[in-house]
Amino acid sequence: MSFPLRLGTRGSPLALWQARHVADLLRAVAPDRPVELVEIETAGDQERDAPLTVIGGEGVFTKEIQRALLERRVDVAVHSLKDLPTFAAPGLVLGAVPPRGPAGDAFISRLHRSIAELPTGAVVATSSLRRRAQLLHYRPDLHLENIRGNIGTRLLKMEELRLDGLILAQAGLERLGMGEVITEILDPKWMLPAVGQGALGLECRAEDADVAALLQQINDRATFGAVRGERAMLRALGGGCQVPIGAASAITGEQLTLRGVVLSPDGARRLEAQETGTLDKAEDLGQRLAEQLRQQGAAELLTF
Repeated sequence: MSFPLRLGTRGSPLALWQARHVADLLRAVAPDRPVELVEIETAGDQERDAPLTVIGGEGVFTKEIQRALLERRVDVAVHSLKDLPTFAAPGLVLGAVPPRGPAGDAFISRLHRSIAELPTGAVVATSSLRRRAQLLHYRPDLHLENIRGNIGTRLLKMEELRLDGLILAQAGLERLGMGEVITEILDPKWMLPAVGQGALGLECRAEDADVAALLQQINDRATFGAVRGERAMLRALGGGCQVPIGAASAITGEQLTLRGVVLSPDGARRLEAQETGTLDKAEDLGQRLAEQLRQQGAAELLTF
């Protein structure tokens, strides 16, 4: 009997959905290999109330899972790709990115039909600096509240605090069968997603050729190319997952179009650029996009 393939995952409802989804994909290509889930608590799970920038920022949802991978307690780490630092951990590789889910941001409200219709001074919750900055650029009259927790917790807090609305990732809501709570999918013309949003990143040990080969069977080439470009842009800008940077990808055949945006934390300044090229040159594309944004003054917006 084959040794089980152990998938390391956080224990939140969304993380477990994602890990089970990956397990199903792996079972389809390797039906004789048992697949097990191993739940791992991360720093971001332990500190549920403090802002992510306070408890460590980049890697707060990934470091403990990566450590388990390096210590051979698991064979594959399953991440929300937007949480995964852009610089690889020594000894680990990004082995696969399955087909991407919806990448948009969703507005939830029981009181209002859209962001545009919110009254002056309305209170909207988000834990993301990227969403906060873009929302303040679009509607500087709004008041923003920082709330954290899993999706159910945030929806409950919205009701308890009588907030006007809440912004969450479209993919998470739909994956948990909660798409009916979405009031509006925010227009990517002004609200660009996080780098890697809607995608899953599967890490394995660089030396583990058998697992790497298995992961390649569930890799989606187009998605992998798009997120490589997005992550190259973020890496070249020197940003992590807790910065006011957004990215959007569009793929037509072998052509990849990347849009990037950098904002000041208060949303007062917004810089945007776009690059188009081939999928096989995705990282070069991302670096060129970052250079465009740097020439516009992105560096000074990211020093805070």
